[in-house]
Amino acid sequence: MSTPSRNPLRVLLAAFLVLALAVTVAACGDDDKKSDTGSSTAAASSTGPDKIIVGYQAIPNGDLIVKHNKWLETAFPDAQIEWKLFDSGGSVNEAIAADSIDFGLAGSSPVSRGLSTPIPYQVPWIFDVIGKAEALVVKSDITSIADLKGKKIATPLASTSHYSLLAALQENGLSEKDVKIIDAEPDDIYAAWSRGDIDGAYVWNPNLAKITKDGGKVLITSEDLAKKGKTTYDLAVVANSFADKYPEAVTTWAAQQNKAVEEIKNDPDKAAADVAAELNIPAADAKAQIADLIFLDATEQIGPDYLGGGLATNLYAAAQFNKELGQIPSVKPEADYAAAVKKEYAAGAAKQ
Repeated sequence: MSTPSRNPLRVLLAAFLVLALAVTVAACGDDDKKSDTGSSTAAASSTGPDKIIVGYQAIPNGDLIVKHNKWLETAFPDAQIEWKLFDSGGSVNEAIAADSIDFGLAGSSPVSRGLSTPIPYQVPWIFDVIGKAEALVVKSDITSIADLKGKKIATPLASTSHYSLLAALQENGLSEKDVKIIDAEPDDIYAAWSRGDIDGAYVWNPNLAKITKDGGKVLITSEDLAKKGKTTYDLAVVANSFADKYPEAVTTWAAQQNKAVEEIKNDPDKAAADVAAELNIPAADAKAQIADLIFLDATEQIGPDYLGGGLATNLYAAAQFNKELGQIPSVKPEADYAAAVKKEYAAGAAKQ
């Protein structure tokens, strides 16, 4: 059979249509890990995410309860949920900046640093207000902050513990140059304490509890510093690229966190058992460590003292303090910190 002759115009038109279709398909391709510049210009998706990557820390709060009960997996049946463990808020900041996680947990000091950089993320939830769960624990022969001069004190740099240590030193007329501050992650801090390599540490539970059990003496807590205007928090951060594209998913995520807070308040034994399983510690220890933190449900969080205004003021003040101490080069306008704190997700979670 012979091949029919082709109309040149028809061939050209067909080629154009193929090219146009290829461009359209490429433009519609989904890349959940693309980051934006921090502006809310990305169009919200009518479908949910295929994958959610959560950066968490070994801190006895509601995030571990959500993880243990697989509530995210239940709430997002069509998405793959991946949990990544981090040692500190500084490493979470690096992961968000590298566009490798969607959600993360970081203390208020590293978040103030991140927003000053700026890292393209926002704050949709307060995991907890840090009370006695972070503290400066020292050898028994150290009886005051003044005795820290020349001593080796370990803390994770760029963490809320580091921030609180510097605040305690400043409050007592010392600077970081007066103390040998050693940068170490919590597990390494406990190992260094066990070897006798350090004189003390500003760190959080569960390693704080371990050091205390091994003879460490608490000199000052983050609860004490909060009374002096240096309140610290464990905060959730979510990448702008994710929140702008999937705002409903962020609300659903917040609803699971609110469910965890309700369990902590209404069924403390179950909450302790969940946290104990994740931290591999006795339930009684988990219950005591949970009690050292202050938890707020969604309705409380959207009030003027927290996501409704107070938290943004706190983050701006923390950024100014970090700059004063030379920890960051500059501070953004106060409005930038206010814009990054979002209460709409917690407001939505309160209704679920």
